[in-house]
Parts: sequence; structure tokens; C-alpha cells
Amino acid sequence: MRSFHLHLVSDATGETVTSVTRACMVQFEGVHAVQHNWWLVRSQGQVERVIAGIEANPGIVLCTLVDTAVRGILEEACRRMHVPCIPVLDPVLGALAGYLGAEMHATPGRQYVLDAEYFARIDAMQFTLNHDDGQLLEDVEDADIVVIGVSRTSKTPTCMYLANRGYKCANYPLVPGVPLPAELEGLRRPLVVGLTKDPKSLSDIRRARLRFLNHDEESDYAQFEKVREEVASARRLFSRHGWPVVDVTRRSIEEASATIIQLHGQHIAKIEGAKTEAARPEGVK
Repeated sequence: MRSFHLHLVSDATGETVTSVTRACMVQFEGVHAVQHNWWLVRSQGQVERVIAGIEANPGIVLCTLVDTAVRGILEEACRRMHVPCIPVLDPVLGALAGYLGAEMHATPGRQYVLDAEYFARIDAMQFTLNHDDGQLLEDVEDADIVVIGVSRTSKTPTCMYLANRGYKCANYPLVPGVPLPAELEGLRRPLVVGLTKDPKSLSDIRRARLRFLNHDEESDYAQFEKVREEVASARRLFSRHGWPVVDVTRRSIEEASATIIQLHGQHIAKIEGAKTEAARPEGVK
């Protein structure tokens, strides 16, 4: 395993440069990055501490610093040390500025301003926490997305990821022999999505869960034939209601959520189209 030092430098929380790094590093096998994180770097004193860290462990530098003065100090030091310094946002910012003919505002952390969108995201997370695992169904119509599925199909983590993207979510666990609550039968506003998983994979996950809890691994909860029937029954329910289904067997939370977000966009477009059609005067096309 080849190892190297990688310095991530950001004037904010480091979320952007970390995501870019992760997306790139997974394309290289047999390579391990010793990652050094330098967040909230906004002054000369702070960038000088970063430079000292790079001198102690020389390696490639990826940065998201919009303040040209602070970034200039870092870039000059990297040139002196003969280590690459890559400003990962420059190509995108340059292209946008050129296309829009607009001047960029070099304001660190501007994407985290406490605006209406930020507080809407906080509200979405609170709503999702309150409506986890079938709770507070009386106002589930206020959700943007309702996720339904059998046990261990990643309903909660999927909803929390979606909430962080600003969607109010609720999830409901399907239990064998328990009918679907009336509150979920006639939903109109929210997108309802069914999550499913390969029965063999689901059985293995449940068995591991029971083992962790020191419970009987051969109970109906994890027994393959029972799990297969449970999954088939859930699929019949989804089909009967016309709910879209997302198979999470080989999908990460992020990938499943991306699919759900696309479905939500289509759902909203359908609702808006129906409203427009209803508002159109009779005989007008």
C-alpha cells in the first residue's frame, strides 16, 4: 500500500474539498492518503500554521480558499517547497464568471449563510426526527416524502440524508400481519416511496443484527423464507398503491436518495400539471 500526505485546506467547514477528495481517491487502488485537515483558514496567522504543517509532512495540497491574499501566501509557500497546490474551485468559478459576465464575491463560507434556505433545512431535519419509525402519523400529509419498507431497508438513514437536503420526510416500517395505517392510505401531497432489498441480503443483515443483540438468529425475523415472503408482500402493497420502488440492495444511501429526489421532482411536476389543468377554463386547450 503506497502512502502519501494529503493536505486539505478550506476557509469554511471543509465539506466541499473533502467531497472532491473522496470522489477522486476512490479511483485509485493500493494508495492510502494520510489526510491533514485545515479548516476555517481565513487569516495570515492561520495559513502560516498550515504551511508549518505542510513543511513537517510534505504532500499534495487541495484548497478551497476564496480570499486571494490568503491563498497567495499558501501558493507561494507550496512553490517554495515544490509541492502541488490545487485550488479545486477555480475551474468552475472561472467558467461561471466568464459565462455570466459577473464578478465573483470572494466571501469565505458564503454557502453557509443563515438564510431562509438554511432554516428550512433545519425544520426539515426536525420534522424527520419527529416522524421517524411511524411516529406522529396524524400530520404525515405535511411531509415532502414518505418512505415505507420492511425492517432493515435503510429507511431512517435515507430520510435523514434527504432531510439534510431540505426535504421533510417520514418513514413507516412494514410489519407482517399489521395493516397499513389509514393515514398512509390516502396521501396526496407527499411522494410515497417503497424501499426494498434482496431477501438473501436482508436475511443476512437481520441475522447479524440479532447476533449483535444476542437474540435467536433463526427467528422468523431473519429466516430466509419468511423474509422473502415479507419482501414480496411489501412489493404487492407498493404496486397496489402505485408507489415507486427503490431497490437499495447495491445502492449507497446517497445513491438511493438521489433516485428519490428525482422521483420527487417528477411527483411535484405532476401535481403542478394537474393544478394547471384544473384551473384552465372549460373548452380551452
